[in-house]
Amino acid sequence: MILNLLIGTIVISLTVLIHTFGLIAVTHAMGYLVARFRMHGRHSRTVAMISVVMGLFAVMTTEIWLWAGVYRLLDIFGDFETALYFSTITFSTVGYGDVVPDHAWRVLAALEGVNGFLLIGWSTAYLIAAGTRIGPFKAGEHF
Repeated sequence: MILNLLIGTIVISLTVLIHTFGLIAVTHAMGYLVARFRMHGRHSRTVAMISVVMGLFAVMTTEIWLWAGVYRLLDIFGDFETALYFSTITFSTVGYGDVVPDHAWRVLAALEGVNGFLLIGWSTAYLIAAGTRIGPFKAGEHF
């Protein structure tokens, strides 16, 4: 169990770094796209929100692939496709249960679920902030 906690702590730390710098990059990309196309009003807001959603998806995909790579590196699953599938359903907290790790690695899998839950929540907060600051739900316009 100690090994699970150690590896989990390292991977969670890496995903937090990825998420932090990923959100910074998404913010810069959103600003660049809006300025580059010099759009105003609804069009710039639509471009901004699309760039935020796609950026968040790319950031979380990177984090899921990191977990899958760790599972494969530890030989928890026989192939990368299974590791990626398991990582995706665990990170997203869907947890179908059709693919499960060996008993010795179940704490590590649980840590990924908690990690995904927190990072998805963080992404949701970021998306709401973007939507109310510059997006289609700009504060004061609709509510």
